[in-house]
Amino acid sequence: MANHKSALKRIRANAAKRLRNRYQAKTTRNAIKKLRGTTNSEEAKELLPRVISMLDRLAKKNVIHKNKASNNKSKLTKYVNSLS
Repeated sequence: MANHKSALKRIRANAAKRLRNRYQAKTTRNAIKKLRGTTNSEEAKELLPRVISMLDRLAKKNVIHKNKASNNKSKLTKYVNSLS
């Protein structure tokens, strides 16, 4: 157990950040699954910018690695382009 006030605060802050990161990562994964499950070209083109934005945000905050975000964006863009 932490002995210093600042260490206790850090524990609380880390727990809050962890929950926020988990929520955002899970939401992004669900959005990716929804996009992959879409067969309608128009709907997919509408979803793609939102999903790319989510991935960029996660990469910027180091929740996921920037290369993983880049790979996901590339694969999703190829998928959406193959629909039309």
